[in-house]
Amino acid sequence: MKRVQPLDIRDAETGERTGLDSIRAFMAGHFHEPLSIDQLAGMAGLRPKYFGELFKKTYGQSAIDYLTDLRISRAKQYLQESGYLLREIAQKVGYSDEFYFSRKFKKEIGMPPSAFARRQKRRIAACSAAATGQLLALDIIPAAAPLDAKWTHYYYNKYYSLIELHLRVDLLDRETEVDKLIRSRPDAVIGHAGMAEEWQESLQRNAQTLYIVREEERWDEQLQKLAEFLDREQQCRQWLELYERKAGLVKEQVSAAVGKDKVTVLRLSGDQLYAYCNRGIRDVLYEQLGLCPAYTHSAAIYNEPVSFSELHALDPQRLLLLICPDSPTRMSWLSLQHNESWRSLQAVSNRHVYVLPSDPWFEYSAVAVDRMLEETLLMFTGNSPSLQKAGVHGYPDAYPL
Repeated sequence: MKRVQPLDIRDAETGERTGLDSIRAFMAGHFHEPLSIDQLAGMAGLRPKYFGELFKKTYGQSAIDYLTDLRISRAKQYLQESGYLLREIAQKVGYSDEFYFSRKFKKEIGMPPSAFARRQKRRIAACSAAATGQLLALDIIPAAAPLDAKWTHYYYNKYYSLIELHLRVDLLDRETEVDKLIRSRPDAVIGHAGMAEEWQESLQRNAQTLYIVREEERWDEQLQKLAEFLDREQQCRQWLELYERKAGLVKEQVSAAVGKDKVTVLRLSGDQLYAYCNRGIRDVLYEQLGLCPAYTHSAAIYNEPVSFSELHALDPQRLLLLICPDSPTRMSWLSLQHNESWRSLQAVSNRHVYVLPSDPWFEYSAVAVDRMLEETLLMFTGNSPSLQKAGVHGYPDAYPL
């Protein structure tokens, strides 16, 4: 079988052909070029049929479906953020025929590219980090959202230039912020149950469409109802399907690395340790990934003080630690690392302590739980999540750039 040498990637030192991860990364960087199964199989040194079967078994989707995802995701980005003509976009994402591209786009997204571009002009505002995380999963970059280099640093670093109006995280209950939001004239505002009544009344007085997320619902239920409100059901289904597929792959790898080790999540505030579980931790660690908790409580969500004697009795093999960012707590953490009772814990002595950042572990949204999944895989295995190698619009990169 003919091999296409320009596409043949080899290790610089050994000269051996690359594995599937490298080929997948190559696809992510060259999706705008003509690629075929024969070419990709040749890069791997495999027969095309076996390559296709192995790729699907490894990543949960066929190589062609992955290539289509990359191309359509990039096309969505161009439609939303550029002024390119349709034929130019088709060529930029690897389709020589704009009519075939339009048919393919409609099949994947449920509407023609022109209709998708028109709908992207709708301006949606988020009043919380969680609302931002839900909107991004639906392939919507909010027109307004709370951004802060400290508290929402992921959104701040990745979306600073793409979100038009930046709300102050520390001033969300002030009249100045709601006035800024009203003046930005969004088509809809995604709020939350904790919003001040004055905010809600003021927004409604100014004829703003206000959607309040039900806090008692799970993140995926919230996402589905928000998708119905915004007419994004198809994007929601696609995102959830890919998330479940990715979660299954992550679970396999984490289970192999952790085995039956018992896990405890601790929160350090001041000089007090707490056994801790919020909704995201419950959903990702214990339900999605099936990790075994060393600490059990009558409630699924808890924040209970715990002593060193209780920790030694629990004797978890792995500890995940959330450290409050205030100065006294940071000082306590520095001191704790020299405490003999702490150092004699099995997890500590085996260097199985993992410090968790507040972002994303204190946020409850689709994007947040997806990032928790990624961080858990990285913590326990050292592997990067294989489903999100490519920096393109929407999944498989998960959220728009």
